[in-house]
Amino acid sequence: MNYLLHLVIYFEIYAIVALSLNLVAGYCGLLSLAHAAYFAVGAYTYSLMALIGGWSFIPAAAFAIVISSLLSLAVSLPAWRLRGDFFVLSTLAVQALIFSALYNWSDPNAALGTWQNLTNGPFGIAGIPRPNILGWVPASAAEFAVFATGMTTACVIILWQLQRSPWGRLLIAVRDDELAARALGKNTRIAKVQAVAISSGLAALAGALYASYVRYLDPSSATIDESIMMLSMVVIGGMGNFRGPIVGAITVVALPELLRLLQLPDTQAAHVQMLVYGCLLALMMHLRPSGLAGSYRIQ
Repeated sequence: MNYLLHLVIYFEIYAIVALSLNLVAGYCGLLSLAHAAYFAVGAYTYSLMALIGGWSFIPAAAFAIVISSLLSLAVSLPAWRLRGDFFVLSTLAVQALIFSALYNWSDPNAALGTWQNLTNGPFGIAGIPRPNILGWVPASAAEFAVFATGMTTACVIILWQLQRSPWGRLLIAVRDDELAARALGKNTRIAKVQAVAISSGLAALAGALYASYVRYLDPSSATIDESIMMLSMVVIGGMGNFRGPIVGAITVVALPELLRLLQLPDTQAAHVQMLVYGCLLALMMHLRPSGLAGSYRIQ
């Protein structure tokens, strides 16, 4: 039972990630490889505020959302002028810079959380507190699943309302024909900044959920492998609607569990997992470019 609850919690965390990335990739048409970096920024910010500052979940997660949204300018500002492959490369550069900062911002002679040792480098942060919501701490897997379900439901409602609003239709117009949208007097640059900021903020919230559940964090959560996995959820499930990223999240979360049936050694399992992600992406691009349940294909 605990194992099933563990999978449910992971699915809910990555459903938030996939839906938030879909806001940028599926509705704006901006293919980003930096989403894992903002996920990790949110996780680290929450961990430091909760562990060092003693903050409860709501203020710590809110601060993580603010920090990640501000850092999203590193992606959204280049989107004003860069298109296609050049934009993808700029997001890859942002991902590499944030990963490098998380990995190297450490000093063994300084205390964790100080300016000299903010992230503890490759050793990571252990003992991250569980969420504290007005005195309630979800200690068991069942309680945390209930908490994660509530957070995921709130994110789904917010994104649903945004994507069905005139602002959401503006994002689709920017994706399909930005010049036409600008000719109609729409400020497409501000729309991109807003979309990337909201997407990064929700990724940070998912990162805070992840850190509070796993209770250990290291820079591996910000690697390019993680970004590819998140992008795989959106591409495999399908972009441009609500059901696609959810289907993709279920598929990608279930995939490692299916690979367990092969009984691969731990040293090979991660590499095989990335190989399968790549094969799935190649097959989807060839056989069904719009994804399993998508309505928009990468141009």
